[in-house]
Amino acid sequence: MEYRNLGASDLQVSSVCLGTMTFGQQNSESDGHAQLDFAFERGINFIDMAEMYPVPTRAETQGATESIVGSWLKGRPREKLVIATKITGLGRQLPWIRGGPLALDRDNIRAAVEGSLRRLGTEYIDLYQIHWPARNQPMFGQWRFDPSAERPATPIPEQLEALAELVAEGKIRHVGLSNEHPWGVMQFVRAADELGLPRVVSVQNAYSLLNRVFEQTLAEVCFRERISLLPYSVLGFGHLTGKYLANPPAGARLTLFPSFGARYSRSTVRPAVEAYVALARRHGMTPAELAQAFVASREFVGSVIVGATSLAQLQENVAACARVLDQHILAEIDDIHLQFTNPAP
Repeated sequence: MEYRNLGASDLQVSSVCLGTMTFGQQNSESDGHAQLDFAFERGINFIDMAEMYPVPTRAETQGATESIVGSWLKGRPREKLVIATKITGLGRQLPWIRGGPLALDRDNIRAAVEGSLRRLGTEYIDLYQIHWPARNQPMFGQWRFDPSAERPATPIPEQLEALAELVAEGKIRHVGLSNEHPWGVMQFVRAADELGLPRVVSVQNAYSLLNRVFEQTLAEVCFRERISLLPYSVLGFGHLTGKYLANPPAGARLTLFPSFGARYSRSTVRPAVEAYVALARRHGMTPAELAQAFVASREFVGSVIVGATSLAQLQENVAACARVLDQHILAEIDDIHLQFTNPAP
């Protein structure tokens, strides 16, 4: 397993990160522990979750993912693990999380951190991320900015000041973002530099063969400011495995939850998937192997977030991230990308 510094920090993370958002919904506690055991044995030290997980999020299960990881952490060498979680922001109807949540202000950030620490049974969180911005911006498949949707939001410097207090107290070590755009990342960077606050070290955004928007918008920002991408949805909610092209499995996520992942419902997704599936098979790979090996090959990636609903899937996903694609295959991928550019942004 390869290890890398996350952004400009001294935080060493494995090149593969275990995503856990199915723990507590599609995966039981024993399933989750089995995946965590496998990951740890393979040298994966990086575990990502969120206070709102599992998904689809419900009042009855909210926080279960952190609790499952927390029960596994007991007796494990905490200093050898990098624990990442996220605070839920406003803008979605989740009244069971801190009554709203109402804002990303000081009180809400502190309450969210303390809740996560309690469920995880740990004294500190290595990487604490804002799950999505407080302000109005396009996200989760929305593809353009809408000024008419403006809403009040806690200013970014105030968010960072609240996080800085928790860093000073030792409750979190580093700060990250998620589902962010260039303007937001640069505002966090500017606030950190001007006010002497912690710099963000990572941004967790969707990135896959179906969604390479990061390359056009954030790649330069993250390169120049030394911020790592933590890509999620690297299989495009399973589409890039090819399993939804014909006879989707009964237990597949989009079969169980058809309204999930709206960005992948566009008519241009299927022909793009068909092209990538055909490419993989021509080169003797599974479609999932091609998709994950491509993401792992990108120089701006700090750690590839992989998840699974079975141990066999997880084993395949981890192995896929270690595969090296030659320049000929990468060129063919770019040819398909130029034909079907970002069908699921």
